[in-house]
Amino acid sequence: EVQLVESGGGSVQAGGSLRLSCAASGYATMGWFRQTPGKEREGVASITGGPTTYADSVKGRFTISKDNAKDTLYLQMNDLKPEDTGIYYCAAANGLRTFCRGGSCGPSLQERDFDYWGQGTQVTVSS
Repeated sequence: EVQLVESGGGSVQAGGSLRLSCAASGYATMGWFRQTPGKEREGVASITGGPTTYADSVKGRFTISKDNAKDTLYLQMNDLKPEDTGIYYCAAANGLRTFCRGGSCGPSLQERDFDYWGQGTQVTVSS
């Protein structure tokens, strides 16, 4: 049974930082998604062996990384904003999932490309 277990969520003031972790191993593509109040779930960041993709709303603030020795996926979130509040999900796919836009290709941020999902962890950012 596949298990993706997120940790590291919590409450922080605007401008603060949090680091999310996801225990998982052996997946070619991994990513973080979030569901914010009143919106559909959206892709935040994804990673394959090395390349990464970020949603425009988090570029320059969030960093996704993998520690293969620890079988852990991370999302370092800096300069958090109230609009970052939501439930954050770890996701994984068995194969390489990429998409191309404007002549540039990178790891997918499409929900349909991911096979497995964690239960989610709450992130709350207060102003």
